[in-house]
Amino acid sequence: MLSDAQMGGSSGVGVRSAPRILLVEDDPTLRSALVSAFGMVGYEVRALADGADVAAAMEYFRPDLVALDVYLPEGPDGFEVARVVRSHASVPVVFLTAADSVEERLRGFDLGADDYVVKPFSLAEVLARIRAVLRRAGRLSSATWQVRDLLVDEQNRVAIRADEPVDLTPTEFDVLCTLGRNPGTVYSKAHLLSTIWGFGVSDPNLVEVCVSSLRRKLDARGPRLIFTQRGRGYFIRP
Repeated sequence: MLSDAQMGGSSGVGVRSAPRILLVEDDPTLRSALVSAFGMVGYEVRALADGADVAAAMEYFRPDLVALDVYLPEGPDGFEVARVVRSHASVPVVFLTAADSVEERLRGFDLGADDYVVKPFSLAEVLARIRAVLRRAGRLSSATWQVRDLLVDEQNRVAIRADEPVDLTPTEFDVLCTLGRNPGTVYSKAHLLSTIWGFGVSDPNLVEVCVSSLRRKLDARGPRLIFTQRGRGYFIRP
């Protein structure tokens, strides 16, 4: 089991400022990567290496979602852990596992699993699937969206591509959000100037410089996302 410092967050049960994720994963490398990824988008995390302490964690941590592996080397397997979770609270359960046979998937869904993410997976995929389950369960209020492999959490002002945060200035982040909320919609330089810089600013070069820098940072992690429609403006291709 990880220490409190490695788990992140506090064990209090007061007012919640972010969704709480209980992670059960025996692989230390993957466990650490998932804890970091969940933390980057503002989730509070408790991480366990096996299912032995899940019942106690359900009581003192009160998670909004449980993400767990099926193949746990010691103690109960993920299916048994899911039963323990269900006996304590009606919270979403997402299996993160290499167990991809039809029989195992059906067994997981029979136990009330809300999603089943098969290894190997990208961190961006897991974050998107977790976000979708939390939203369906009414446990996520932050404005998040995804275009291809780019995941953006507007509430926490985090952009992730290729499983790593993209270091953006506040203005670059605002431009990205304006373009990304409606992929395919073309936004003129005048619109971006008035929306982001304010009506008192009229220099279109500000937009060109900002979009150029934003493109460079995003393109360093994958295929081009932001395109120019000559004479009209910029858009993100869906």
